[in-house]
Amino acid sequence: ALKLARSLAQKACGSEKVDARYREFLLDAVALASLGVVADVVPLHDENRIIVKHGLSRLKAKPPLGLKALCETAEVRSDRPIRASDIGFRLGPRLNAAGRLGWARIAVELLTTTKAQTATDLARQLEQRNSDRQKLERAALQEAKEMVDAISLDDTPALVLASPDWHPGIIGIVASRLVDLYGRPTLMISLQSKDGEVSDVGSGSGRSIPGLALNEALEACSEHLLSHGGHKAAAGFRVKAEGIDELRSQMCEHVARRFPSGPPAPSLVLDAEVSLASLTTGLVRELDRLEPYGSHNRKPIFLAGDLVVSNEPRKVGKAETHLQFAVRQGRTVLKAIAFGMAGRLEELMSEGGRCCLAFTPKINEWMGKVSVDLEIVDIQAGATAKLSSLPPP
Repeated sequence: ALKLARSLAQKACGSEKVDARYREFLLDAVALASLGVVADVVPLHDENRIIVKHGLSRLKAKPPLGLKALCETAEVRSDRPIRASDIGFRLGPRLNAAGRLGWARIAVELLTTTKAQTATDLARQLEQRNSDRQKLERAALQEAKEMVDAISLDDTPALVLASPDWHPGIIGIVASRLVDLYGRPTLMISLQSKDGEVSDVGSGSGRSIPGLALNEALEACSEHLLSHGGHKAAAGFRVKAEGIDELRSQMCEHVARRFPSGPPAPSLVLDAEVSLASLTTGLVRELDRLEPYGSHNRKPIFLAGDLVVSNEPRKVGKAETHLQFAVRQGRTVLKAIAFGMAGRLEELMSEGGRCCLAFTPKINEWMGKVSVDLEIVDIQAGATAKLSSLPPP
């Protein structure tokens, strides 16, 4: 769409260089394109990375009206650089929430309105929709975890779960969370009809693990499906309620053939082991020059071992799903935030607060004070990390 818009603008101007009016339009279009590239998890290589880099600059310097309002409601601060992570975790989810819950038109109107008050009102509506989406996700995740707790994971190479209480717009996100938790390909099926009643046809969404092409797995189970489509990591499908048990059985058989010894354990690749004392603001600012981070250009992940939790960890966030604490190594004490890991508080403190952390460092600027914080990726209790070597290429 961006390339088409650029070509049309050049044609309208009769030259490769466009006039000021079209230039402003195209700069706004680059900002919109950067939203799509990041939110749709497109690899940030080559031209994609250039589009995102300049799109983020436009969002910071002169955001389109609707995106300015969305940044304000999503608390994307205007006094600091806008990151790709702001799109991935703040702007994108709010725009997507409307479509997930059946009101996609709100997002379209926000991005096209020319009235400031309308933009503000629509951004607030999206904020409410996103809050509703989060509540539905939390409820579905809790119910799904209870279902998994009732079975033997050792005998279950794939998870195929169904409920009439799940909204079809959020099951893909929940499936992704379950993959992270249990390390198994997961199919989530909503048996909820448009009017909220139980349906005899389920809408499904699946997420996979490395080494298993989900589209091929669904094709192997197609005799039990009404339709399916997707790619190796994620897919959607429709299935009759009466065929879910057969789908579960065949899916587990397919995954078991692919992994005779069971699904591979989830792995995390670390870039380096560092001391907390080495994490200066200068170093973190140098790492920030590698922005924008995203798919195929992830943030570096570091390991720090022999740490001690130096305060009482707190559960934070609207639903208290995050974990906030501080760690000490020698004389250095740094604050840490572990998003979505409130449930791992007992694990964190199981060795008397001694732990190893995988994390990405980030700059925290507050009330004129600049410090380095740790954004936690994973936790291991104990003073020494249990690591494995990379397999040979």
